[in-house]
Amino acid sequence: MKPILCLLLAASLLPTCAQLADKPPAVFREGARVLFQGDSITDGGRDRGGRYLDHTLGHGYAYIIAAKYGGYFPERKLTFFNRGVSGNNLAAMAARWQADTIALKPDVLSILIGVNDVWHNIEGNRPINFPAIEATYDKLLADTQAALPGIRIILCEPFLLQGQVNRKRWPEWDAAIKQIQQIVGRLGDKHKLPVVRYQKVFDEACKRAPADYWLFDGVHPFYAGNQLMADEWARAVKLAWPE
Repeated sequence: MKPILCLLLAASLLPTCAQLADKPPAVFREGARVLFQGDSITDGGRDRGGRYLDHTLGHGYAYIIAAKYGGYFPERKLTFFNRGVSGNNLAAMAARWQADTIALKPDVLSILIGVNDVWHNIEGNRPINFPAIEATYDKLLADTQAALPGIRIILCEPFLLQGQVNRKRWPEWDAAIKQIQQIVGRLGDKHKLPVVRYQKVFDEACKRAPADYWLFDGVHPFYAGNQLMADEWARAVKLAWPE
C-alpha cells in the first residue's frame, strides 16, 4: 500500500474531538442557555465589561465546563453565562436575581452560594439565621420555577477545608457550613433538584494531597480544585438527567 494511502486510511480511523470527549449532559440541548450563579468561587475573576471576551466566564469551574462542552460540541450552539459575584451571600444574590438570572432566561441554572453566610457572620461575630437562609433560598427556587417553566436547576452545596481564613475558628466554620449543606440538601429534595455534593469530593481529595493543594485558603479552589468541581458537576447533572 502506498504511504500516502496509508496516511489517509489512518486519519480516517482517528476519533473526532467529540468522540474523545465524554457525552455532554442531556440538559445541554441544542441552543441551551447555561447560567452559573453564586459568589466568588463562581465569579472566578470574570470580566464584567466585555472588554476581554475570553475572561467573561472567569477562570474557575464554570469556565472549565463551558470550555469542554462548548469546544467539543459546537454544533449544539450552547451559550454559557457567569453571574457569580465575589462576596455575595444568599441575600445579596437574591437582591439581584431578577436582572442577573430571570432576565437572562436560562434553560439550565447552576447555583453555588452559602459560604459567605458563614464567613461574614462568624468573622463579624454575628449569629447565623439559618431559618431565614432556608426560607429565602426556598422562595428563590419557587419563584424561579414559576417564572421560567421547564428550567433545569442544579444546587451546589458550599464546602470548606481547613485553611488560612478559617483555621483559628474552624469548629464554628465547620458546624455552620454543615448546616448550610443540610439546607441545600433539604431544598433539593423539596424541589426535586439535583445537589452537587462538593464536600465529599474535597474530603476524598485530601487523601491524595493536602487541603491547600485543592483550596488555597480553605475556601477558594486552586486550579486543581476547580477541575474536581467541574468533573463532579458534570457527573451529578448527567446522573440527574440521563436522557
